[in-house]
Amino acid sequence: MTQHSTGTELPVRIQTLGTGGPRPDPERAGPATVVKIGDETLLFDAGRGVVVQMVRAGIALESLKDVFITHHHFDHIGDVFDVALSTWLHGRRHAIAFRGPPDTKRIMNALLTQVYDKDIEWRSDGEPTHGGWSAIEAIDVAPGPIAETDHWRVFAEPVVHGHGLAFSQAFLKRWICYGYRVESQGKVIAISGDTVDCAGLRRLAKGADVLVQCCYLADAEIDSEHFRNLAKYTLACGDTVGKIAAACNVGTLVLTHHRPRGDMAMIERLREEVARDFPGRLIIANDLDEVAL
Repeated sequence: MTQHSTGTELPVRIQTLGTGGPRPDPERAGPATVVKIGDETLLFDAGRGVVVQMVRAGIALESLKDVFITHHHFDHIGDVFDVALSTWLHGRRHAIAFRGPPDTKRIMNALLTQVYDKDIEWRSDGEPTHGGWSAIEAIDVAPGPIAETDHWRVFAEPVVHGHGLAFSQAFLKRWICYGYRVESQGKVIAISGDTVDCAGLRRLAKGADVLVQCCYLADAEIDSEHFRNLAKYTLACGDTVGKIAAACNVGTLVLTHHRPRGDMAMIERLREEVARDFPGRLIIANDLDEVAL
């Protein structure tokens, strides 16, 4: 993967809109991260509450053009159509592209034609101030470069998320999960998606200025067979994320996708565990945290 740069230097920022997971957490919205490059916003995943979080972050909904889905677990796509509809209601007149693993197009088409079709027609025909429906482009992507402009490129890599569990081969053929790598003006941001340590994650993270990494548990919380299997097969945790970042020479490690917790004690324990393995800048992300490059 080569870095992509232009003669015009634009500010690059990462913001964790939602840092929670599948379980409802009053302290954290569902998984969603944005990369802001100048006036452009790239949205990665659309978990619970993402549109409200975009408004809180001061992102102009009508400006959104590019959404990247890591995989099709409900906590990552549960509000995907809120993104499509709310950006339109706020004045979007251009097409918005939703890129993701195979079946992304099928899911979006089902939402358009079977779930929200009456809503779209009602608002489009009955409220003409919206100017008619603005298109959605749903794209199933393969690993490799998947989108670019003069200012950025995005690459997809397959990652391992539950693939070692007892699924049928038929299911595994359909279960494709991605992480993403954004390159802009010589800067690199890696978005892990949901994954354990794997070759795809390491390709994404190699030399990244910032790695936004799922980390569901502290090592100290891996205290049952269920959590041991989770840490081994499903989601990277405090026992591995620092080692991954150090091996890949990451500059800043941002940990997200946290389990609900009643207090901060285990967050501080997680910080101590990861810092033993990773000497770089470490951020245990909260909703709306921002990192500037």
